[in-house]
Formats: sequence, structure tokens, C-alpha cells
Amino acid sequence: MKTRVYGALSPTTALEPFEISRREPGALDVAIDILFCGVCHSDIHQVRGEWNNSQFPMVPGHEIIGRVARAGDQVTTVSAGDLVGVGCLVDSCRTCGPCRRDHEQFCAAGPAWTYNSTEMDRTTPTHGGYAQHVVVTERFVAKLPAGLDPAAAAPLLCAGITTYSPLRQWDCKPGDRVAVVGLGGLGHMAVKLAAALGAQVTVLSTSAAKAADVRRLGASSFINLGDASALDTIRDTIDLVIDTVSAPHDYNALLGLLRPQGAMALVGMPPRQGAAFDPFLLIDANRRLAGSSIGGMKETRDMLAFCAQHGIVSDIELIPIQQINQAFERVSRSDVRYRFVIDIASLG
Repeated sequence: MKTRVYGALSPTTALEPFEISRREPGALDVAIDILFCGVCHSDIHQVRGEWNNSQFPMVPGHEIIGRVARAGDQVTTVSAGDLVGVGCLVDSCRTCGPCRRDHEQFCAAGPAWTYNSTEMDRTTPTHGGYAQHVVVTERFVAKLPAGLDPAAAAPLLCAGITTYSPLRQWDCKPGDRVAVVGLGGLGHMAVKLAAALGAQVTVLSTSAAKAADVRRLGASSFINLGDASALDTIRDTIDLVIDTVSAPHDYNALLGLLRPQGAMALVGMPPRQGAAFDPFLLIDANRRLAGSSIGGMKETRDMLAFCAQHGIVSDIELIPIQQINQAFERVSRSDVRYRFVIDIASLG
């Protein structure tokens, strides 16, 4: 099945239009006409080869909202015409321990990522949502709950689940004090979700111009990270820090904000070199430092239901696909509030 796409032919060239072939859907597959696709910062890292695992040609995009065009004979959860989402995963072995526990993202065999990966046959390349169509096995397709704007819901499939998962892992509840570090695509979703869970949210950012947004998003306060003394006002008080920053920064200053037995979850992906932690900050107060990835499909569906219940979607700027290279540059400059979403109809 031929489909028009925008993708990269190398790490040094701009994204451009071309055609790829999608596999024919089988009995357990869902063929989807893509309507919208969010632009994640990881798309930029992958296209530019910054994580040293890029495969070309590459079609990015793992925040996909579309309409089911055809469902296989054995598909039971969605039907033709349904609005659905596809996130970072399109398959897994389905039989290992993590898969049986609904953590397909940790599949022991290695999951099939939505792009820059292969199907589970380890030979067929996967391509993402900067495209007109995609074919995905039923288990990795999530029906979009009624009431969510499809375009603004697209980033929920990555930014949403990436920030929802740590909030659930550390049992965020009413009255908890949560600090969100960085107010971008991930950070603004963390604020909305934590506030909906009843937490008292503080935003920490170097972007003073974003201070005016925090209350609208659900936070109660803003601290400029450029003012080191301002952190003293919340030191030893925070239950959970969600760190969304993907550039080098001072982890120790953030660890010092945690109350005894508090936790800091890293969801941003900075360079591997240069990260330093003071072990005494952890040991002296039984603080916990952890990473958190995306969630599995059960948690993703739970997240979508929670967002529908609370009316949560991403703040987006909708763009035609022809503006994707400019959008990449703007994301790199943090010049978007707070997520670009591509209108795939613009592919023609």
C-alpha cells in the first residue's frame, strides 16, 4: 500500500516528501487514515542522528490520531470510522514478563517502535506518522474517547503518557506538592495532569516569559531557575519532581528540593555525558532518583480516559506538513507553546 510521507533521507538533509509502501493489513491489523501527528523533540534528535541509532530513510512521528479505514476480520476493539490513536509502540513479543504485565515498552525481545525501528520480524522497517496512512496491530491502537479534540489530543500519545506514567507510579494525590522542571511540550502536560490529580504544582523554568501561563495550565506558582536563591523557598518540601529538561542542568539543586523519601523522576533525555549526582543528597533523606519512560498500552488507555474525564488536551499550534522544517528549528529554540501538530490533510 503506497502512502505519501514527509521524511529524512539523511541526518544532514531537510525533511522532504516521498512515497513508501505500508504492509497490507492482516486479520488482527488496523489500517488507519492519519489525520494529525504531533511533533516530539525526539523526532528531531532521531532525524539529526543525535542518539547514534538513526536509520534512513526515516519517517518520524509517534503522536498519531487517525480514523480507522479498515479493521481485520479478528479485530474486536475498533471498527471502521472510529477515531484512534497510535503512540510510540506498534508491536511487541506479547509473551514475555513485561508484556504480560502490560508493560510492552519493556518487552524483553525489544518492542517495535513506531519509527526508526523494525516490525517484530526484525527486517521490515517501521515508519511513523508524518504520513497519510499507517497499519498497526490491534493491541497497539487506542480508541480515542469522545469529547477530546483530535488535533490537540495527538500529543497525549507521547507527551501525555510520558508525564502521566510517573505521576501514577509515585501515586500523586490531592495535596501532594509536585515540582515540574521545564515548561515545554512535556512540562505543560505534566502541569495539567498533576493539577487534575489534585496536586499543588510549582513550575521551575529559565523562561521567565512563560510565568504568565502557569496558573492557566493549573500550577499555583512559578520559580525562575535563573534565580538560585528562589529555590530556597521550597527546599525539602516537594513530594515529587518531574524533570522534563533535555539539556544539561543541575540535578543536585533539584534533588535538594525533595522532602525525606520524596522522588525525582527524569523524563527528559539530556546528553549521556556530564550528568552528576551527589549520593549524600539521596542517602541523607532517603530520597529516590529514577527514570521514567512511556507507559504500556493499558496505562495509555487509562491516560486517555483520564484526560477525557478532565477535559485535558495539549496546547498546540496546528501546521501544514510543508512547515515541518521550520517547526523543527522553532522547537530547538523552545519557540512553541507548547506542541506543534501536523495537519496531515496538507499532504494532499
